[in-house]
Amino acid sequence: MTREAGEKLIVQNKKARHDYAIEDKYEAGLALTGTEVKSLREGRASLAEAFVSIDRRGEMWLEGANIPEYLNGTWNNHAPKRKRKLLLHRVQITKLARGIEAKGYTIVPLSLYFKDGRVKAEIALARGKREFDKRQALREEQDKREALRAMRYVNMRH
Repeated sequence: MTREAGEKLIVQNKKARHDYAIEDKYEAGLALTGTEVKSLREGRASLAEAFVSIDRRGEMWLEGANIPEYLNGTWNNHAPKRKRKLLLHRVQITKLARGIEAKGYTIVPLSLYFKDGRVKAEIALARGKREFDKRQALREEQDKREALRAMRYVNMRH
């Protein structure tokens, strides 16, 4: 079987980008079982309630991510919301651990994707936005869309 090349997005956590100001991004591998990978290949996953934790032993875990059971799986199917180990270098984990010690910072999963046939998670050190910041971001996004729409309209007339 030929090896996959390139990146293919599985799922994105849009709510995280809305609720948090992203500081640093990291790419982490995921320790998965076979049926989890097959379920992800079908594009079935959710990061809506997912979060990242660091345990006492210095290991990072993705918790609350929902990867539904593989439909054609047998008795050895996986639990949909189990903890999944994130694979990063020790230096990166230490840096993130120091980052979340600061008040208001957390680690959030932004997306899951295939990179050269392997499942990767994009995680970020983020600070929670206040309600005012969220409204400001929405307003900026809306202004950007209106400007693009106006430019498209002007370009169509010429």
